[in-house]
Amino acid sequence: MTDYSRFEDDIIVNSYHAQSPNRNGDVPLSINDSAIPNEDGENIDLRNHFDGRLDVIFSDGDRRIDVNQFWEMNYHEASIFLEEGENNEKFDSHPHEPEALPAYLLVHNDWYYGMDLATSLVLIVLAFAEDPATPPFEMPVALHSIIELFALAVIGLGLALKLRWMGWLTILKHKRTMLKCITLTIMIVEAFVVLIRQTSHFRVSRALRPIFLVDTHYLGGVRRFIRQILQSLPPIFDMLLLIFFFVTVYSVLGYYLFKSTTDVHNHFDTLFNSFVNMFVLLTTANFPDIMMPAYSKSKWYSLFFISYLCIVLYLLMNLMLAVVYETFTSIERDKFRKLLLHKRQACKNAFKLLLTKENPNQMEFPQFEGVMRYYAPKKGNRDLLVMFRYLNTSGTGSLTIEEFYGIYDSVMMTWQPQAIDTPWYFTASPAVQRICQTANSIISWPYFDHIFYVLTTLNGIAMIERGMQSYPSLQTSVLAFSAGWDTCFFLACFTLEVALKTLGMGLERYFSSGWNLYDFVVTLGGLIAVISLRLFPDFVYVVVFRPLKLLRLFKLKKRYRDIIGTMAILSPLIKSAGCVMLVMYYFFAIIGMELFAGYDMRNCCNGTNIETYYKYTPDKSGYYYLNTFPNLAVSLVTLFELTVVNNWFVVMNGYATKVHAASRAYFVLFYLFTMVVLTIVVASVLEAFRFRIQYKKQTTKRDEEKLLHEEIELKWEDVMNYVKDFQALQKYRSDMFVGVGKISFLGSRPRNRQVLQRRMYRHEIEQWMQEAAAIDKRL
Repeated sequence: MTDYSRFEDDIIVNSYHAQSPNRNGDVPLSINDSAIPNEDGENIDLRNHFDGRLDVIFSDGDRRIDVNQFWEMNYHEASIFLEEGENNEKFDSHPHEPEALPAYLLVHNDWYYGMDLATSLVLIVLAFAEDPATPPFEMPVALHSIIELFALAVIGLGLALKLRWMGWLTILKHKRTMLKCITLTIMIVEAFVVLIRQTSHFRVSRALRPIFLVDTHYLGGVRRFIRQILQSLPPIFDMLLLIFFFVTVYSVLGYYLFKSTTDVHNHFDTLFNSFVNMFVLLTTANFPDIMMPAYSKSKWYSLFFISYLCIVLYLLMNLMLAVVYETFTSIERDKFRKLLLHKRQACKNAFKLLLTKENPNQMEFPQFEGVMRYYAPKKGNRDLLVMFRYLNTSGTGSLTIEEFYGIYDSVMMTWQPQAIDTPWYFTASPAVQRICQTANSIISWPYFDHIFYVLTTLNGIAMIERGMQSYPSLQTSVLAFSAGWDTCFFLACFTLEVALKTLGMGLERYFSSGWNLYDFVVTLGGLIAVISLRLFPDFVYVVVFRPLKLLRLFKLKKRYRDIIGTMAILSPLIKSAGCVMLVMYYFFAIIGMELFAGYDMRNCCNGTNIETYYKYTPDKSGYYYLNTFPNLAVSLVTLFELTVVNNWFVVMNGYATKVHAASRAYFVLFYLFTMVVLTIVVASVLEAFRFRIQYKKQTTKRDEEKLLHEEIELKWEDVMNYVKDFQALQKYRSDMFVGVGKISFLGSRPRNRQVLQRRMYRHEIEQWMQEAAAIDKRL
């Protein structure tokens, strides 16, 4: 985006069309000339007119506008551009008029984000209370209808506010928002119908409620994952078409080979049944049962099934994974490139709003401080000075556009002053200092960690020994395992370790390590387990804390460290994939309830080859009659069983027999959806592991330290060059530069995938930036 509308362009229509000075008397750069007409038609130069005064008021008819409002609006608009760049939001949804700003700010704040998330979750949870309801949560129709209408009203209010600054034309082009509007309209109409009729009807539209949840602010990662799924669909469809071709070929061949074989008539008696059973064989759920009748007639028939599984299952299915993996890798790289360039454009748009006529090519510190008040309000004055010094690599005292491109990186980092050889306890009393210094000396001993690795190993051996003993009762066994004398001994050792490290390192440094945090939680959990089991012997859930301590031993081997590191990098993606799976489960659970609720599956399939699974007698049951869709909770369990695919065809054929043969389409579609999502999850895991291995090969420990940390030196002369206000200078002097003329700061980046990608793609980033700069010059 190269063109945009500024708020102040529309503020003054008749009397003035101008910008105001900032707190230092600078005038914002405008697309308009600095000479503007006053009410008498005379041209005045704003820079001479204001002369640095801060209390000038513009008059426009009945409107009075404080001149400082112009700069504040520029700061606010610039921060909105930066937020849109960070959140990867399109700039066409940017507010272009000052009247639209209140609506934009109302929707883009933490209170509304939380309310939007809460109402979306309420809509999801309502399915537990609606007919068919889960018994403990059942509500009267009027009550859950009113709750639904209230939640929909809150979501509708957000859309109405969004319409205030976006307009209908932009919303029509915004597919996600348009889908949300259509779904909202349908659900409001249906909710009113249910409220008036006081009874529910066939409401498949409830399956679309997750649209509201996915569109909330906090589920941006889920939206990105869904976008990656959609982008990966073309190669998946190509491979599925090839797979279904071979399934069809083998179905036809199996029909003509085995139709006359009476023992297998239920598998191949019709072309349709032949296709269904060969598709189930693709999941191996009915193997070798489907083969054995034919195999009993002739051993050569086994070649039919073996060749089918080798071609379709082991070759084509794995080939599909390889194709999806390659596509996913390409998409991941392209996503990083687009986000990087999108942030670059956001910086450009914001930068143009922060220039003055006195310095039309560079941003000064007051403008930087102003925009940061809105974009990063949690950053203190000291952080702003350090960030500005970090960005100002040229040392000129003002930022160029190239330097401002690093704004996201500077905001991401946490800055701390470097105190050389100053321990955390240096301000404590002498007695506390001696204790902490002794603890620091102990944990600094080279063999300190090795001692506790040995103790952890002995703890594991003691657990094995406890597990092999026989005890008269379960309670006695639990007490011996998690509250015995050996458990108390090892817990005392591990508690001592935690105490020594916290005293020697300080809480902040100690908890900055993920492994230390894990040790603390497990040790605390072990202490709670000992106490709770002594008080409540039946509370057996806490026995898990003792074996969890053994995970620490995996830290010793590099391969395990790589795996755990990959899991940490993958955690955001796994959360997104988990949310997508839950959304898919909810979607199919609602449809399953609407289609199959009310059917009693006991003894439903007498006379079929799955009769034993659904057989129900007081003495003996097949238990598959429990796999039903009577409410949301049971439906989710049934769908998880189908995901595992073990005997999933039994559930499918049961409903095909009880309801209609066409009901198989529901189960086949669920399997295909699940297979696509899980295939992409596996591809993402493979890509992340490959990425980490390559990163480890290309990056030394020293390189990684340089990547994750930045050290800068802030001098008093720099501060005087940045800050022109005398009172602010005095405050900085008293707060930061007491008896010193310079301070060193260490900036730390989070160790996430985005930061590591900047290292891996550093050469590509240079090329992308050069290409973008060349495009800017042509424009």
